Amino acid sequence: MRLLVYNIRYATGTGPAFHLPVPGAGYLRSNRRVLNGITEFIRGEQPDVVGLLEVDTGSIRTGMVNQAEHIARELGHYSTFQCKYRSGSINTFMPIVRKQANAFLSGPNVAGERFHYFDTGIKRLIIELELNDLCIFLVHLSVKFRHRQYQLRSLHDLVVQSAKPAIVAGDFNTFWGTHELYLFMRATGLRTANTAGLPSFPARVPRIELDFILVSAGIEVTGFRVPDVRFSDHRPLVCDFQVRSGRGAGTEKAALPAAESLNHEQ
Repeated sequence: MRLLVYNIRYATGTGPAFHLPVPGAGYLRSNRRVLNGITEFIRGEQPDVVGLLEVDTGSIRTGMVNQAEHIARELGHYSTFQCKYRSGSINTFMPIVRKQANAFLSGPNVAGERFHYFDTGIKRLIIELELNDLCIFLVHLSVKFRHRQYQLRSLHDLVVQSAKPAIVAGDFNTFWGTHELYLFMRATGLRTANTAGLPSFPARVPRIELDFILVSAGIEVTGFRVPDVRFSDHRPLVCDFQVRSGRGAGTEKAALPAAESLNHEQ
């Protein structure tokens, strides 16, 4: 199978023009050329599942075009999306902002979908996509370190409860480095598909690994790439994998070395 994960920044594009006439002004205008470029890039990769972050689901910014549905329709995929802010948040009442979402696009082998929410941070959505033989969790974590740590704790509880092998993917906003995820990965038994630590941000000259695909026991990664694609401020991740047969548990906690065992005899 192939999983593609991409923070598309609402198809608003990149470059100096994004910050004209004032910094960040580009967030108020989407670009159909950019959206078409993203769509054609995804089509060329032929992914089985696509996880999209920062998707506009039909605000005045896009001329009421739902970007998730547009891309899914062009690819012949199924789509599921949800506003990334919690119900009742002031963001859900604000024009444009209330249409900011995350989304999954997938083929016909979807067994179910669930929306979970963190109890802290502004961006709280977790989308769980259940396929026939695995579950994929899509997240966009907080830019605040403390909030990210709380969110990882909640995410841990979801992952270890999964009855199937699991993948956790998305924009983790780990500006302080991959060491932020060390305890989370040890506790869940997840491991990164990006073993070379390839950076994904900023797209023009990547320096930071903000985007991750983490996989559990029972999933064998057969290929991983960070394509040089610059439709957004992030580069996409492309992961090829296969689910091993006969693995019932979703995750396995990493075994502690003998010297670290909590149950050793004195």
